[in-house]
Amino acid sequence: MKSFLEVLKEKIIVFDGATGTHLQGQNLTADDFGGEYLNGCNEYLVISKPSAVELVHKDYLEAGADVIETDSFGSMSIVLAEYNLADRAYELSFKAAQIAKRVANDFSTPDKPRFVAGSMGPTTKLPSLGHIKFKDMAKSYQEQARGLVEGGADVLCVETCQDILQTKAALYGIVECFEEARRRVPIITSVTVEAMGTLLLGTEISAALTSLEPYDVDVIGMNCATGPAEMSEHVRVLCSSSPKPVFVMPNAGIPENVGGHAHYKLTPAELAQYMTHFVKDLGVSVVGGCCGTTKEHIRQLANAVGGLAPKHREIDFVPSASSLYQTASLSINPPPVLIGERTNANGSKLFKDLLAKEDWEGIVAMGRDAVKDGAHMADVCAAYVGRNEVQDMREIIYRFNTQVQLPIVIDSTEANVIEESLQLIGGKAIINSINLEDGEKRIDDVVPLCKKYGAAVIALTIDEQGMAKTAEKKLAIAKRIFDLCVNKYKMRPHDLIFDTLTFTLGSGDEEFRRAGMETIEAIRLIKKELPAVKTILGVSNISFGLSAHMRHVLNSVFLHYAIEAGLDMAIVHASKIMPLYKIDEKGRELARQLIFDERRYEEVAA
Repeated sequence: MKSFLEVLKEKIIVFDGATGTHLQGQNLTADDFGGEYLNGCNEYLVISKPSAVELVHKDYLEAGADVIETDSFGSMSIVLAEYNLADRAYELSFKAAQIAKRVANDFSTPDKPRFVAGSMGPTTKLPSLGHIKFKDMAKSYQEQARGLVEGGADVLCVETCQDILQTKAALYGIVECFEEARRRVPIITSVTVEAMGTLLLGTEISAALTSLEPYDVDVIGMNCATGPAEMSEHVRVLCSSSPKPVFVMPNAGIPENVGGHAHYKLTPAELAQYMTHFVKDLGVSVVGGCCGTTKEHIRQLANAVGGLAPKHREIDFVPSASSLYQTASLSINPPPVLIGERTNANGSKLFKDLLAKEDWEGIVAMGRDAVKDGAHMADVCAAYVGRNEVQDMREIIYRFNTQVQLPIVIDSTEANVIEESLQLIGGKAIINSINLEDGEKRIDDVVPLCKKYGAAVIALTIDEQGMAKTAEKKLAIAKRIFDLCVNKYKMRPHDLIFDTLTFTLGSGDEEFRRAGMETIEAIRLIKKELPAVKTILGVSNISFGLSAHMRHVLNSVFLHYAIEAGLDMAIVHASKIMPLYKIDEKGRELARQLIFDERRYEEVAA
């Protein structure tokens, strides 16, 4: 019998319709649910009235569905606690999968295998708003995943998520489950875009895709909240940008209140028409129905698209980072991507003073000011001697996640600080940084966190001998780090960002007179030898020790030539970078000569 992923490559996969709608149509009583205090707890029906759940599965399979979802949308301890059933999360998840698998096997044939998807809903908590800690949510999902997989689920479907941090916690728990069991099943992640055009917390669909795409998931999509008409533009974005198959499961229209009950008016024929467009024209691979959809909706949907092969999609995937709200590409035209450096205790006296006073609102204001300064991302560092860096980063990142629009660059040398920060970020973060100063230790500590939390990473050209001075040495270190990250830890090359570093030209030290040109040449070599990676510079390092005006000039000219060499990103105080035309010709030329070591010694008459 073919696996779910094998069938996915060959044909459009049709999921079932609404479990809740079907159960409501059975006119169940409180006794069916096991008593008044459990009335409405659909997940408990696998114990109190399994025949009702079996009927849901049978009807959708008879209608032509390839996949049925388990009656486990809320069978995690977080939700079941509201019914005093938290300790039965594993049992209910296991039984839900067991019932679905038994019914699916009855309908499955070699020509039309039927599969079971373990339904994993969003719980009732929003971690981005502080309702629950990341690890606590992940633990609840891990327990649910174990029950579903051991009960026979062929795929896990994390669905109806309104806060991307929910999905990230679910994926963390699922991966923990897989590692413990030493086996995995495919994963679908599905978010819910409200009628207003974003997820509940304001996340754009492109930002949701950026946050979830780095994970080892097999299908990405959306379900619930609206009908297919309202989903159309978001489906178009996913189909044009997602490197993974796209899943779409709309409601039977936007619900209307009729006599105190939700009423869905989209007909089966209308649903089939919309979904046919999504499949044939946009390239959706997995379809189904959410709230309000019935077996007749699924019958007409299966008849319309069930026998079709997936459409080839032209994908314009752009490696990016994201905040909870929006995405930001790791390369733009014209470059560079600007990373604001003011929210850094090592580089900003104002930030350091605010940190000392624990003025969190003032720090948030600095993050917002980075947007006004023209930054595309915000570098955040709370390393301050005498203070608790973990606690400070927790306070800052929790606020930045929901109050600052920019993606976050976590700047720390401590793995525990990095992990604590990652558990608070709904978007796709960047870690600054890794290097080989202590051999492979820092890579071993940090890169697995990048994989586990879906982050990109900045790599510095430093090895056991120190910071590389020549372009060739910088390239050699970059290649060594690339090999470790990509081949040992399976990082994607486009999530690696190399900083070729520079020493200051303001020291007057003869040893460093070529520092600028070596750094620029290293960028050119890395972009040639490792074309999929990105490059970055902390631009102001070139000018330490000079006057403020000269620093602005030298930084601006240095950035110009670094961009010519292929620089993608720059950590700068964006408002202090001047366009070359605003620098007088003599100043430009002096800076250029300093960068490229073209100093001339004039003969002075005796």
